[in-house]
Amino acid sequence: MRAVIQKVSQASVVVNHSEVGKIQEGIVVLLGVTHDDDVEDAEYLVDKIVNLRIFEDEQGKMNLSLKDVKGSILSISQFTLYGDCRKGRRPNFMNAAKPEPANELYKTFNKLIANKGIPLETGIFGEMMSVSLTNNGPVTLMLDSADRKK
Repeated sequence: MRAVIQKVSQASVVVNHSEVGKIQEGIVVLLGVTHDDDVEDAEYLVDKIVNLRIFEDEQGKMNLSLKDVKGSILSISQFTLYGDCRKGRRPNFMNAAKPEPANELYKTFNKLIANKGIPLETGIFGEMMSVSLTNNGPVTLMLDSADRKK
């Protein structure tokens, strides 16, 4: 699993001209799933994301986690994170998981976040979405569950 996370002061997602998710302070997670991902990959990323110290303390240092600041997550499925652009001009998405297993792991990922007591909003899997956000910092990081195996 791959995640691009952005620390935000606010974010929202719109599907078919209707707002389906909105948060204030927190993290936007763009989540991609590949063929061999499983629940352990989701658990690894959820633990990393909710405990990553990217929020400022009283001295302005990044010492606080999402849990510490009582922030929220806006979770968006993003198969294009597995786009391969090495050849030609059109990305190849062969490394992205098929929709059904990807959606199941996306749901599992979101359930794990909710189980940690983190307020959660989501987009709609497989739909065209318009995501708006105010990146705070800016802070944008990439996480890959394959890194836990190294």
